[in-house]
Order: sequence, then C-alpha cells, then structure tokens
Amino acid sequence: MKIIFAGTPDFAAQQLKALLDAHFEVVAVYTQPDRRAGRGRRLQFSPVKQLALQAGCVVEQPEQFKAPALLNRLQSFGADLMVVAAYGLILPPAVLALFPYGAWNVHASLLPRWRGASPIQQAILAGDQTTGITLMQMEAGLDTGPMLAQAALPILAQDNSEQLTQKLAQLGAKLLIQTLHQFHANPQSITPMAQDPSLACYAPKISKAQAQIDWQQPALTIVRAILAYRPWPIAFTVLNQTVLRIWDAQLILGPSKASPGTIVALSPDGIEVACGQDKVRLTALQWPGKPCLPSVAILNSAHTPLAVGQCFGPVN
Repeated sequence: MKIIFAGTPDFAAQQLKALLDAHFEVVAVYTQPDRRAGRGRRLQFSPVKQLALQAGCVVEQPEQFKAPALLNRLQSFGADLMVVAAYGLILPPAVLALFPYGAWNVHASLLPRWRGASPIQQAILAGDQTTGITLMQMEAGLDTGPMLAQAALPILAQDNSEQLTQKLAQLGAKLLIQTLHQFHANPQSITPMAQDPSLACYAPKISKAQAQIDWQQPALTIVRAILAYRPWPIAFTVLNQTVLRIWDAQLILGPSKASPGTIVALSPDGIEVACGQDKVRLTALQWPGKPCLPSVAILNSAHTPLAVGQCFGPVN
C-alpha cells in the first residue's frame, strides 16, 4: 500500500517512525506549517517534519484543503490510504474521499469516550482509571467514525499528561502496525464497529486560563489538574501578585481548619496547602524566569518567600 501520513507533534512522529521502520511506503507526509516559538520567535519545524526530512520523505504543509490545487496535489501521490495522528487540521470529506481505503486516525482514547482535541488531559482530569488507543476510520464528524481496533492502557495515580502521552504513542504505533499488517494480509479480517453516540464525551481544546488553580476545589481535583496540565500549559497560582507554576503535587488526606489556599506546613517533603477538601502537597515549583525546582530546594534557599500562613490566590 502507498500511504500518506498526516500529523504534527511528537505523538504523531512516533506513528510515522513506526510506519517507516516497518517499511511501509510513505509517499508523502503532511504536517502543519512551521510556527514561531521560543524567546527568539524563530520558525520551528514540527517533530513530524523533522523526522520526515531526515527520512527523505516529501513534506507538504498546507494551511487548509479548500483550494482545488491542494486537493489535486494530494491526489497526485496516488496513495491507497491516509494515516492521521494529531494532525491539527480538519480534513473535509473531499480529502477523505481521495483514498481507496479512506483515512485512518490514531486517536488517544477509548472511543467514544473523549472525542476531540484533549483526550489525554480530560482522562486525567476526570479520574479515569483506563485509557487507550482507538484506530478509527475517519468521516466528516469529529472522531465519530467506525472503530477498526482498540488497545487499553491503565492510568497510574501519578501519571501526568507528558508521561501518558509517551505511553499512548508507543501503544498507538504498535496497534497501527499490527492492524496494517492484518489489513494488508486480509482486508476482510478488519470489521469496522460503529460507536455508541450515547457514550460519547467531548474533549475541548485546553486554554492557559484553565490551568489556574481554584483552591476551593477538593484536593483530588487540584492534583488531577496539576498532572493533566503538564507539560502544557502548566498549572499555576499567585502569591503576592507573583505567578507561581506548579509542576507536581501529591494528595494529602485529612481536614484543615485553614482557609483554602493557605500554606499550612513546610517540610522537606513539600509545601502543604489547604483546599476545599483535604490538602495538597506541592513538590515541584517554578518562579517567573527560573527553572522548575523541587520544593525542598526552594525551601532551603535563604531567600525563599514561602511561609506558613501565607495564602495563594487568583490572578487579579
């Protein structure tokens, strides 16, 4: 089979690498246009583009697929199948109709749970104990297409989005190659299964504002948010009008008489903060313009601004 691959972040790059390592014929790679990032605002290649160029693949980076010339270019590769993973652009029906075997999407959830842009973060926020990969036949709806294969993965108590993404990327690559080999040997052995729309959950795009900690919430909810928003946008709070980013935390069971957001204890284990229910122990923090540090390093500093009785609050 001739395959066109479409994807952008590292999760997608691992799917592309699996295709190349398995010697599938990738005739072109589509990825989002280069974006400016970092302090210098320099144009940066996506992880998929970097890998594709190293492998000598043809790389295409359209802004959208509305122009007939872009559809003609896509069709000119003569691909049998399009494989999509975290591409970030909506593919219209005209694109999906170009390929004899359609387009397969490597989606990081057990559909129909968590359709949309942030399935990994939403699974952690919701306290799901299991997630996984769904290989899905794409259609016009948002992650609504029939499922071709699934593989489950447990979510550990301290898994953050970065760690879970890496686990799911590896699982997705394995499932993709297995299913492609099976399909290549006997297409009839793959039976698409319709999703149950009554079980669907929507995973919207994450914004930076969502990462602000609300200390009125239960500690368990706050810990899940800290884990879900790492490595982006990183959970944050405010102390004396200074934004403090929180990279890691632990749940501490037990009541506190202090108001939510109040520092109730400082120790080598971390910074304990009262919440709407139970407490949170902050174990890794970052001040503006500084690297992330373990809480013990911050507390051992002669100039630490943290003290019992201080209260974290919202951005004014």
